[in-house]
Formats: sequence, structure tokens, C-alpha cells
Amino acid sequence: MTGGGSDVPFPLGLPRYLSPETILNGGGPPADVWTFGMILLELCIGRLWQNLKPGPILRRILTLVHAANPAERIAREHDCFEAYKLVPDNLRNIIEKCLKIYPSERVTFAELVEELSQINSKTLVEVKKPRGLMGCKLQYLYHWWQLTGGDIQAELKKNGLIKNSPPILSMPIAILLDGSVIGGKSGALFDRRIAKYSLDLLETRLSHVPPKDFYPLMHERRRDYDAVALPKIIRERDTSGCYLPVPQLDEQMMEIDVDIPRCHQYCWLLCGPAGHRALKRLLKAWLLTNPQYVYWQGLDSLTAPFLYMNFCNEARAFACLSAFVPRFLHKFFLKDNSAVIKEYLAKFWQMAAYHEPELATHLHEINFVPELFAIPWFLTMFSHVFPLHKIVHLWDALLVEGPSLPLFMGVGILRQLRDTLLDSGFNECILLFSDLPEIDIGECVKESIEMCRNSPRSICYRRFTNEPELKDPMDVVEIPMEVLLTEISPRISLSDFFSLTCQDKCCVVDIRSNLLYEKSCVDGSVNVPYSGVHLGRRDLRALGSSAYRALSDATKKGKAVVVASAEDETAQLFSDYLVKCSVPRVCILHGGIAALRSHIPSLFVVPMKKVGSKQPPWPYSLVFTPYHVGVMNERRTPYAGEAREGEGATIQKHRAPHSPAALRRERMSVATVYHTSIPRAR
Repeated sequence: MTGGGSDVPFPLGLPRYLSPETILNGGGPPADVWTFGMILLELCIGRLWQNLKPGPILRRILTLVHAANPAERIAREHDCFEAYKLVPDNLRNIIEKCLKIYPSERVTFAELVEELSQINSKTLVEVKKPRGLMGCKLQYLYHWWQLTGGDIQAELKKNGLIKNSPPILSMPIAILLDGSVIGGKSGALFDRRIAKYSLDLLETRLSHVPPKDFYPLMHERRRDYDAVALPKIIRERDTSGCYLPVPQLDEQMMEIDVDIPRCHQYCWLLCGPAGHRALKRLLKAWLLTNPQYVYWQGLDSLTAPFLYMNFCNEARAFACLSAFVPRFLHKFFLKDNSAVIKEYLAKFWQMAAYHEPELATHLHEINFVPELFAIPWFLTMFSHVFPLHKIVHLWDALLVEGPSLPLFMGVGILRQLRDTLLDSGFNECILLFSDLPEIDIGECVKESIEMCRNSPRSICYRRFTNEPELKDPMDVVEIPMEVLLTEISPRISLSDFFSLTCQDKCCVVDIRSNLLYEKSCVDGSVNVPYSGVHLGRRDLRALGSSAYRALSDATKKGKAVVVASAEDETAQLFSDYLVKCSVPRVCILHGGIAALRSHIPSLFVVPMKKVGSKQPPWPYSLVFTPYHVGVMNERRTPYAGEAREGEGATIQKHRAPHSPAALRRERMSVATVYHTSIPRAR
């Protein structure tokens, strides 16, 4: 593989098997002969330099250059010289020929094959003690004997080596303050006789246990292990209980046995018996440690990527799965997960209407709802529909962006199939998603991240998450489930709306009546009275020239279109109308105009009068804190309860700039500077 060591500038292999010339930047075929000899020697006398680090091991090997017989030197160093002398002469000669210091003196592999073929008598040569129950240490045998039901006290009584006294006689006469006891008789009597105990019960009880389940205590010399690392057969008190199925998992394990042979069988790691057993162990362990959850079809596909990435470390795969599910699939695997699934699909449909209104409208009209195709996407985080190499790419982005990204991943998939879906009916869509076409996962991830970062965080809010509960009224957007299922456009929080307004990234459509709008309105908003909208006519020009220009400009510049109203029902119907008119990024202001005026009154102004009005063309402003801000005209008298100059409020009268946009920016900057604790202005 390395061209005799010429293709790599460093040695390859474990330190204990490296030849001296390999350590000194040499190498070649003779170095492999040395390694072969070290392996033979280790098989004969046991593990070499087991407790040493690589540095000391390399120094020990280099000191062998002064030894006449390196094999004997290594055996003496490990206190195994007597065992080495018991090795058959022909095998010992081969080891010594391999472990020559000078590479030119070592045998070649051709000579090794010839010598090994001569000593191949096809009979086993015992170079170690036979292993098994009788080859184990006494403390292991005694421990296993106890696990199988052995009772040392009962056996000693049976052989007459222990005589019991009445319990009353074993009680102490007095107990001193230091804890020492006076009086009292012990029931055990010392006897030098030896009692023999049979291992038949132990062999019978362990006959159903595969030998691998005793690893590492029976098969390999190892350093002491922590109790957690010991096999379950060793840790448990009752060995028979280790292999009995858990009653509540019987039915679920049957489903797992059916699903595993169909899970990512194109992967060479997961298609064999070893992969099936490992995947089953992970699923069973996860279900046992999460008794509140049950096995849903697709959980095997969700587990497979973690096993694929950590095939040789099942503990790490289990830890990854245990951390992944609470963050991205909180409560998805409850026995009754209908509410969780409904909420997730509703939010996905809202994200589709937010970014792809034309496609969402078409699918809604043909009644092709997310329940028909999207449940496997989100229940398995797309691991059921994409191969593992694509899942690794997708999940990398998922771990960085957070739990909201899967919603936009679903929109990204629909976007790649957009042209086909727009030309298809219900039946064609069913056939299309039954055998999903090839998806460019790189482009899909790129678009999903872009959509996720450009969308207000509050429009992705879900109630069934593992994130801290929102308590600030400015951030809350929670609505009842029955209301969520009827709304096509998502809701935006007051905090996100304020942020978009300050950055001039939203277009506000106020659908209140003209009378209410003329009293006060959000600065820069467009008034489209809901009573005058014909919902059956899908043409933005019907809303008026000013509304048409504002919405067209918002679409071109990528602004969010925020529908503000005094009633949630009218805001919902009007937002649905805009989506059907293919207006992107439509959302509803949560709480409407009333909540906005209550928390951020600085955004409100009195709209300008037409030419000829006696009022000044630009208003003055009265600025309080960012949360309690009052805006009023110079000629208006403050409402009752509103702070006046000299009552602890910081008041600034300033002439407004020469444009509404500049006025809005200056008002926001001023509002964030002055702070006061006065009551909220009305």
C-alpha cells in the first residue's frame, strides 16, 4: 500500500510492532518481517508493553539494538522467559529469525512461507493455558457463581461449617460512645475444612449466553475497567433478567425488526447483520431511556445517520441521538403526537405561503395538503427521503441554523419542483412525491439558509419546542391551535415588526376604515379599507393606485408585507387575499393596531391633510422611552394621564425633517436615547 515505505514520509502502524529502522526513518519489506515476528511473539507470551505510552515503547525497541537475541530480551522484560522457552523450537526459531536487528539478516517472506508450510501439522499447539470458565480468575468465577444463585452462607450451613445462634444472643450488651460493642455472639465459626462447590449450576445458567457477552473479562487481558464499561451480564445481579424482553417493548421491537432490514440498505455499513444489530441496540436503548416516547416508523431512519458516522462508537451515536431529538423533534415521538404534527405542518404551510405564495395557492386549490407528503420529511428530518451523504450535508446546516431550518428546507424542496407542481393536478402530485425526483441538496440548503436568515424569527414560532417560554408581550405570537390551522399567513411579533420598521424593510397595509386611519396611523403605512376590498377579484390594481405601487415596490425590494387591522378575522381574510394575488412575504401583525399603539405609540402619526389645510404640513413629536413613547401634534392637548413638561419626563420638541422616511428614522433614533419611568402615554 505504501510502495515499500517510499510513498509516505512517516511510519504506519502501532508503535509496539515497529522495527528499529522504521523508527529511525527507514523501512521496507524487512520491516514487515519484524512486525510479523513481533505479532508471533505476542501470541506466544501475551500483550507487549501493555501499560506504556508510545514514547517509552519506542525507546524500549531502540534499546534492542544492543541485544544479541531481541526475542529473549523482550520475554525477560515481560517476566515471560519460562513461557517463551515452552514455545516449540521450530516456532521459536522463526520468531528469532524475524527479530534480527540488521534487516539484511532477517528472513524473507518467501522463506517464511516455506518454513511455516513445513511445520504445519494441522494440530493445535497450546502456547497458552486453555481459556473458559476454569481459565478465569477465582474472583470472576465466584462473582458469576453468586449471580447464578449461589449462596455461600447456605453452602457453609449445608456442610456444617456455620452454626447459628438465637438472634437474642447475638445482640450486644452495650454500645459505647465511640461505637465499640461489648458482648454479643457471632453466628459464624471458623473451621479449616474445605468445602467444594459445583459449577454445574453456573454452566447451565450461562449456556444461553454467547461468549462475546463476557468480553473483556474472559477473552483478553485488560486493565481494570469501570463498572459502567462492564458487560450487562457482569453488572446485573440476575443474569436471566438480562436477556428477558421488556414487556412494554415487545410490540415495538417487533416493528423495529420489520423496519431495520429496509433502512438505508444501500449503505455497506448498515446492510449487514452487524449494522442491523447495532441499529437495533441503539433504538432499544433510546426507547428504554425515554419511556415517555414510543417507536414511530421512521425513527430507524433518524438513527441511521448517527450510527453511520459513529459505527465504531455506539455510545457516541446514542449520545448524538439523545441530544438531537429534544432540540429538533421535541414531543414528536409521543404516543399521541397529533397536535405536534398538526402545528408543525401548519407552520410549514405558512412558510410556503410566505415565500412561494403562487405555489402554495395552487396546491391549496387542488387540495394537496402537507399531510399527504410532508410528515416523513419532518418526522425523520428528511433522513427517510434522502440518502445518507445528502443527510450529512443537510444536518450540518441544521445544527448551525437551528430548529427553524427544516421548515425552510421543505419550502426549498417545493421550490425546486415548482414548475412541475404548478402544471400538475392532484393525482400527478401524488405520483411525483411517491417517487421524489433528484434534488440538488447543495442548492436546496443554500436557499433554505437564505430564507431562514431573511425571515423574521417570530413567524416560525411553535408552541411545542424545547426553547424557553416567551414572556415579553413584544415577542409573544402564540395563538390557539384552531386559529393557527385556519390562517395561511404567519404572524409577526411587535418586536420583529419594530425592527423591520426601523430598517425600512417592511410595507405596512392598514385595513381599518378611513375614519380610524385619519385619526392616527403607522408612519409610512398604506390604507386599504377592508370594507372596500372585493376578495373574489385577484388583481392588486383593484386596491387602488397607491396600494398597488406600494405592494409592487415591496415585492421588488424584498420587503415584508405586514397586514395591520383592528380585528384578527379581517386581517386573516385580507392576508389570504394577498397570498392568492401572489404577493410574497405577507404576514399578520399579532395583536393588531391596538397592541402596537399600546406598546410602541411612537410609530403613530396623524396623516397629512390635503393641500389647503390649516394644519402645518409636518408634525412635531413628543418623545418618551422606547417602550412608552407618545407622539402628538404641536397644537394637540395631551390626554389625561399623559406626562407634561416638568413632571419627570424628558421632552424634546424638534422640527421634523423634510421627508416621512427621514422623520421615521429620526423618531426611532431619538426614541432609543431618552429613558424615563413615567406611566405609559395613552
